[in-house]
Amino acid sequence: MSSAPAPPLIRPSLTRREVEVLRVWVRSESKTAAATKLGIGLGTINTHLSRVRDKYARTGRPASNKAALLVRVLQDHILTLAELDDV
Repeated sequence: MSSAPAPPLIRPSLTRREVEVLRVWVRSESKTAAATKLGIGLGTINTHLSRVRDKYARTGRPASNKAALLVRVLQDHILTLAELDDV
């Protein structure tokens, strides 16, 4: 018995800045560290991540915490495991 192939994942339309913030945050120990690396405030990090989470939720792929967003980042080839190894 063969199973049907999985439907392709729907990727949200993230802005370049959202991708940049997401990449830095996932590789950082905290939002504060990511904000410092990017030269922006903690509130700006939170705004970007909130928008990213909303966009993923609208595609039917919710990501309510950092672990879930990490999975999405890997699934959507925003980061590779090798890039995470460089942290």
